[in-house]
Amino acid sequence: MTITQSAESPEPVADGPRPVDGEPVWAETSAAFTELLPQTRRALLRRLAVGQAEGRAPSMVGAVVREGRPVWMGSRGSVEGAAPHGDVQYRIGSLTKTLIAVLVMRLRDEGLLRLDDPVGKHLKSTPVPEATIAQLLSHSSGLTAEPRGPWWERTAGELRPEPADLFDDRPQRLAAGRRHHYSNPGYALLGAVVERLRGGTPWYEVLRDEVLQPLGMARTTLDPQAPHANGWAVHPWADALLPEPAHDTGLMAPAGQLWSTPDDLCRWGAFLLRGDDRVLSASTVAEMRTPAVPPEENGWDAGYGLGLQLVRRGGRRLAGHTGSMPGFLATLWTDPEEDVAVIVLANCTSGPAVPTIASELAGIVTAHEPRIPEPWRPLSGPLDPELLALTGPWYWGANPHALRLRADRELELAPLSGAGRGSRFRAEDDGTWTGLDGYYAGETLRVVRDEQGAVSHLDLGTFVFTRGPYEPSGPVPGGVDPEGWRV
Repeated sequence: MTITQSAESPEPVADGPRPVDGEPVWAETSAAFTELLPQTRRALLRRLAVGQAEGRAPSMVGAVVREGRPVWMGSRGSVEGAAPHGDVQYRIGSLTKTLIAVLVMRLRDEGLLRLDDPVGKHLKSTPVPEATIAQLLSHSSGLTAEPRGPWWERTAGELRPEPADLFDDRPQRLAAGRRHHYSNPGYALLGAVVERLRGGTPWYEVLRDEVLQPLGMARTTLDPQAPHANGWAVHPWADALLPEPAHDTGLMAPAGQLWSTPDDLCRWGAFLLRGDDRVLSASTVAEMRTPAVPPEENGWDAGYGLGLQLVRRGGRRLAGHTGSMPGFLATLWTDPEEDVAVIVLANCTSGPAVPTIASELAGIVTAHEPRIPEPWRPLSGPLDPELLALTGPWYWGANPHALRLRADRELELAPLSGAGRGSRFRAEDDGTWTGLDGYYAGETLRVVRDEQGAVSHLDLGTFVFTRGPYEPSGPVPGGVDPEGWRV
């Protein structure tokens, strides 16, 4: 179900099922603040219209997901003489990589591979056996950007029938792990890893069974299925069109083969924000959004995680991917802080700044209608008095911090002086906590007790937190001056 605005209609039309009173289904969820205001919808449609007109795209579709639900779709131009709708396929190019990355992370979560495994452990014929799975996911393996041979996106995959045919005699252009260097053949290798660890099943069949079907993405396919847009090149100096080829790219397909629809990509955007335990947990999806390579510039505005591009736009951090194939442009950005995903698709090789349009659509939603936070609720279940006793002020030296108890026995440590390091901590079965973010990510927090069993202090990666600032009797490493505080 999508909420559409076409080139002819200034107001949205709900194309999903309706209850008997005629209101669209999404109106029933207005208490969750998913319905967009008319002025927001108009601003979204105008930005899409400007992008399509200035970029001279034969057609362009945009969609917005908020709080896990599609709340707007707009289109300009036409496909086969009609305004495109949510079920029209476009080729999505490198958005395909995000789906391949999810398959790889599923294998990791199942224990079938490790991210630091060299790819040669799973593929015996690769010319770069030392490149790790994580490096391939994050484009930090140093592999060549493109495969050997003619322009792979415009030629048939039969030209490169074997994995060795993807690489020339110098497959690695840069030292592995040192910097970001986009590599399409790297994702061809990841697709082969998926097939190898799934017993030889083709990667698309694995994707269909393990990801697309659970998420209801039946219209995301390896080859185009009607209704679909045709790909066009637009003449740079005249309003004329040239059809672009749409070859099966063979072994390179995991880098950019898939076709999908606005409706399906809305489901994918919701998944990349929230996860789905049938496919990947929310924590693993969040791990994919973590920067995996150092920035190229001073203070990064773009980076890469594990299969996801990361950008900063208008003070917001977005995660997702851009995509292009001959005749098509695509972008999907998610804003986890605002719980918003935006999709923009066009059927032209170049012209419209689709990534910018998508980020600005996200900005319109967050500027016009910033997210309303969830209501505060008390913790559920019985309250552990020992955990409650740990909360309150703690001091790292003389620097005050507050320890708070959250849901699921999670702890949060935050500095109170405006300077210092904070983190959230996940409870472990052995009575310790593991840092989830910030400086202390992955570090262990322990509650240390004295001989009588009373809490003495907190040990956080060897840093000692005491109940008072530099207490003379406290277990402060190096001791405390016996004369104490003075003026």
